[in-house]
Amino acid sequence: MKKLAIIVLSIAALAMAGCKDKPKTEAPQQPAAAPKGQMPPGHPTPGATGGGDPHAGMKAQEIPAGVGKKAKVTQTMNSGGYTYVEAADDKGQKTWLALPEIKVAIGDSIEYPDTPPITGFQSKTLNRTFEKISFIPGIRIIK
Repeated sequence: MKKLAIIVLSIAALAMAGCKDKPKTEAPQQPAAAPKGQMPPGHPTPGATGGGDPHAGMKAQEIPAGVGKKAKVTQTMNSGGYTYVEAADDKGQKTWLALPEIKVAIGDSIEYPDTPPITGFQSKTLNRTFEKISFIPGIRIIK
């Protein structure tokens, strides 16, 4: 019994000693909000030139039916490995979307995930500033 108590106390002492230098565990931090016209920290910038785009060569993801908003493509352009799509919903409200490069045409009906837009985003390859644009992983073309 005495040996068991010594072992338990030794383990507890080692555990406490090992925890002294470690910071207290805190709730996960929310990522810092991006300044106007910039992507959140650590997020690659679509249309930017220069090295290290971790999304280089990434294919757009097919979005399953029923998971997003529906709209009709009113404008589209490809630049820097990305497709930029302006889409209008059934009420005529237009939204700009950016996603890995895909084939999409004006007049196509699409479904896309609803994500918060970034305001004042500057695309270097298009030499254009978007008032509001949402960055998404892909769209579903409705046939």
